[in-house]
Amino acid sequence: MPFFSYKGKMFCYLWIHKKLKEPYMGIVEGKHFDEVFLIQENRSRMKIMLFDVNEDLPLKQIEIIIRKAIDLYKTGIVKI
Repeated sequence: MPFFSYKGKMFCYLWIHKKLKEPYMGIVEGKHFDEVFLIQENRSRMKIMLFDVNEDLPLKQIEIIIRKAIDLYKTGIVKI
């Protein structure tokens, strides 16, 4: 599983949804986000962003989420 970190802390990862068989990006601190395109399912901390394999990647949404996630660390909401 490709996992990415920010300053040594788990940040996000790429994986395939077991039931839906679709790729997704998991955001470790997703619980801090209210975007409708993020799905929590049975996770307490993480949320995922599913990708439609027949569509281009939603680069604007990805960029927004990554920037907001980095801000969680920079502002101290999530301790580094």
